[in-house]
Amino acid sequence: MKKELTKLSDVNESVFESIKHLDENGMEFWYARELMMALGYKRWDKFSNVIDSAKTACTNSVSGVEYHFSQVGKMIHLAKNATRTITDYKLSRYACYLIVQNSDPRKEIVALGQTYFAIQTRKQEILESDYESLSEDEKRFYNRALTKKGNLSLNQTAMNAGVKNFDKFHNAGYKGLYNGETADDIAKRKGLRYREDILDNMGSDELIANLFRISQTDQKLKREHIKGEKMSCDIHFEVGKKVRNTIEELGGTMPEDFPTPKKSLKELEKEKKFLIVK
Repeated sequence: MKKELTKLSDVNESVFESIKHLDENGMEFWYARELMMALGYKRWDKFSNVIDSAKTACTNSVSGVEYHFSQVGKMIHLAKNATRTITDYKLSRYACYLIVQNSDPRKEIVALGQTYFAIQTRKQEILESDYESLSEDEKRFYNRALTKKGNLSLNQTAMNAGVKNFDKFHNAGYKGLYNGETADDIAKRKGLRYREDILDNMGSDELIANLFRISQTDQKLKREHIKGEKMSCDIHFEVGKKVRNTIEELGGTMPEDFPTPKKSLKELEKEKKFLIVK
């Protein structure tokens, strides 16, 4: 039995990760009906009772039910081209955690699900609380890692949209965010050497502004199925400009007014004072 549990635990994470979805804002969620199958339930009416118990537990906690259990309708196809709408839920990680806590504990996959969602929920809590305790340079490394991942995704999306001149594409985003400045303009203003990475020479708040520009452009290109280099560049400029306008409306510091850190992340890395988050 112990050997079987070990084998099952090896696939536990992939089971729940494989049915995880991301919404248009990059937030993760799970569909209740897919979770039902993963947990070994065959009947929706029985699983609905589990969901009701989880919702009650959520009501008794500090979290709102509607946020964690978002009811949606799904269209299914029946015989002879007939269709029917069925009830489903978009579940947060916390909702999944409450569901597995209220599921049949005799099912091995349920026990493993309890461990998985408990660990994942705790990881998120740790990430959120730990970020505030980071030093400014540690926050820079953290947000720089996120911008790298974001740019990888954005580049792939832009390539699929037909972008070939990536310098032009990225400069469009910078121009929108930095009031007309290109990457070279930003580098000169910061007093950087030739080809020195401008993102490595930004503070954490400036990196966050760029991360928002990157992620929102990526999502808009995908969501609107944008095709063509010119349209993609226009979208990148538009998103950068809207991020800038939002910062201005909130009374925040404009991106070009953020001070340049005394040391680049490359310099800090060479000093071996920090580890870059991969």
